[in-house]
Amino acid sequence: MIGYLHGKVTRLFADSCFIDVNGIGYRVLIASSTRSQLQLDQELTMYTYLNVREDALQLYGFSTQAQYDVFSSLVSVSGIGPKAALNILSVMTTEKIIWAIQNKQASLLTAAPGIGKKTAERITLELNDKLGSIVNDHTAFENEPVTNQTSPDIWTDAKQALTSLGYTSQEITAVLKKAHHLKSTEEIIKFALKELSI
Repeated sequence: MIGYLHGKVTRLFADSCFIDVNGIGYRVLIASSTRSQLQLDQELTMYTYLNVREDALQLYGFSTQAQYDVFSSLVSVSGIGPKAALNILSVMTTEKIIWAIQNKQASLLTAAPGIGKKTAERITLELNDKLGSIVNDHTAFENEPVTNQTSPDIWTDAKQALTSLGYTSQEITAVLKKAHHLKSTEEIIKFALKELSI
């Protein structure tokens, strides 16, 4: 198992890149979110997942250990292959994926190509109780929204939750204006995530 590669980016493609490690070029399949962060001649460390097939050995790369852990969890779900897992990581951050699964918001996962309603529901069902260790192991998730909040100020709670998920103040303000009819923090967050993922 190749745990990670440390080298230089020598070629960039739509869904992959070449990483030169001491003169050996590894083709690494990556999510579009990772692809957007890469530059030619950039030196980096990329965490990797080796997928073994009858006709090929495919190396998938991730910019963080947390992203790798979420990918590994996704491919452990029955019927979810590396391509489908990578599609989910391409349209959602690791924080949003974990939040959606832990809060059983399967509909958010359907934003990824090839992920239908039944597949998304299977992911949330199988992983709902299995992602806590990832949250605990990575400080990137320290500000994850806490479920079942009882704060009386539902708007402040919703804004804090959306901020912790990485949305800007402008994005949050705009979407909260559309959610004035909702009565709870959970409803507001569900609505906002659907609007912001469009």
